[in-house]
Amino acid sequence: MALSIYELKPAFQRLLRPAAGALFRAGVTANQVTLSACGLSVALGVGLYLAPAPAAFALVPLWFFVRMALNALDGMLAREFGQRSNLGAYLNELTDVISDAALYLPFARLVPFDPLWIGVLVLVAALSEMAGILGQTVGASRRYDGPFGKSDRAVLIGTLGLAVALWHPLPAWVGWLIPLAAGLTAFTVAQRVRKGLQELR
Repeated sequence: MALSIYELKPAFQRLLRPAAGALFRAGVTANQVTLSACGLSVALGVGLYLAPAPAAFALVPLWFFVRMALNALDGMLAREFGQRSNLGAYLNELTDVISDAALYLPFARLVPFDPLWIGVLVLVAALSEMAGILGQTVGASRRYDGPFGKSDRAVLIGTLGLAVALWHPLPAWVGWLIPLAAGLTAFTVAQRVRKGLQELR
């Protein structure tokens, strides 16, 4: 149950390694990539929230894919090109939470999604990242355990964005996918805490 789409990240990074080298040679830094990805996520989320045209939600899955690539690139620039920094560590974690929240919230404007459950998903998603980070504060590793981490949520929200663009309004049962996602994310919080404590033992 701890498996997650996150397990595919190493293969994805191998495909992007030439792009990371090109960015480094162009003078682009890891922190610039991180902040750019966050800024564009917030811009898209705010735009969709203020003008929730169903067709525009097709941008959500496209942007999640681009953002995933940018997140992998900033990590490679930091690790493989000597750009690690304390500021980068803060930015990496904080901008992920901000970006996710910005991209989830526009769904609160659409039927059949309940704004309350969208808010709950935003909250537990932030808690899941906090639970992962807190492993390091007690001497364990940064935890990425599933079953419903950041990458898995991106697949769900991206799929819902495409469904909205193609078939809005969606049937009522689709709205229950958000409470389900919130529950799985809450379970992920517990898993990350449990696995971190097991690691220490």
